[in-house]
Amino acid sequence: MLATFLIGLREGLEAALVVGILVAYLTRLGRRDVLPRMWAGVALAVVLALGIGAVLTFGAYSLTFEAQELIGGSLSLLAVAMVTWMIFWMQKAARSLKATIEGGIDRALAHGTLWGMVAIGFVSVAREGIETTLLLWSMVQSFGDAPSALLGAVLGLAAAVVLGWLLARGMLRLDLRRFFAFTGGFLVVVAAGVLAYALHDLQEAGALPGPFTAAAPRDPGTGAVAVGWQAFPFGWAFDVSAVIRPGDAPAALLQATVGFMPAMTWLQVIAYVLYVVVVGAFFVRGVRRGRPRRTGARSVALPAGAVSAGAASAGAASAGAVSAGAAPAGGPVVGALSSGGAAVATSPAPPSGAASAAPTSPQGAA
Repeated sequence: MLATFLIGLREGLEAALVVGILVAYLTRLGRRDVLPRMWAGVALAVVLALGIGAVLTFGAYSLTFEAQELIGGSLSLLAVAMVTWMIFWMQKAARSLKATIEGGIDRALAHGTLWGMVAIGFVSVAREGIETTLLLWSMVQSFGDAPSALLGAVLGLAAAVVLGWLLARGMLRLDLRRFFAFTGGFLVVVAAGVLAYALHDLQEAGALPGPFTAAAPRDPGTGAVAVGWQAFPFGWAFDVSAVIRPGDAPAALLQATVGFMPAMTWLQVIAYVLYVVVVGAFFVRGVRRGRPRRTGARSVALPAGAVSAGAASAGAASAGAVSAGAAPAGGPVVGALSSGGAAVATSPAPPSGAASAAPTSPQGAA
């Protein structure tokens, strides 16, 4: 439940923040009339994600065991690839995410097509929806406890919706840069576990050499598949099933958090370690690069809907911030989207008499 809750929370909050940017920008442009089209695209993305989950869940029952394992392993590899790409995409693209989204809205409104806004809403949510579906399906297959895993995911998504709404309404202040750094690191470990389980499926299907094929080294005395160094590279790296029994609470907790299984093959262990070391190193380097540098610049309060010309102050620019109305001094930062130091923020109107740092644009474009 914990693993799938955090996955649902992170992926859901990403989608909620993107939708929040869409709604805020259309409202600022005075084009609330096209909001139903955007919500139609969001609904289509949700239906697509649910449909993929249903096909994956019920479509494999008529297949042979080997075919199920082959499909499961392949889809798990796809989930790992999507999660890895999303982690680094968020680090790189978050600084220009708001401008990219608003540019897409401007183009759709300029062409005046119905499907333009539907497509924006669909694309904004479909990516996270498909990624979440594949990852959760892979984890359910590895855990074998579908009700608890799905309950955790639903609770995480519900919490993401609530957090997104509170941020958009200015009722919550949250350091999203740290949030996405923490959950990104957690996803690296989870993806490594899913990768290890994918290789286990492919080995069971016979697509990769392992303990289930003729390539497995055997113990000379017992004839069983060897365990330990003598089993390298296609046998069992270790087997502690006698101490940590598969299916028990400790085994389920370890597998959900760090991807550990009581019995793992050498290919699983090698893939797990390489993924954590290589991807984790790049992720940590990206987090360090994205940390905002401290400066002596002072924040300036802008009235609601005001435009920050050229991105605000030098201190905000050094952190990669794109601001649409910075919060008054001491006030809450609302709707801040931060990953690798990037931020997208809106704030409530300042008190009467607050100084304006930039003239308000007639169209409210950021």
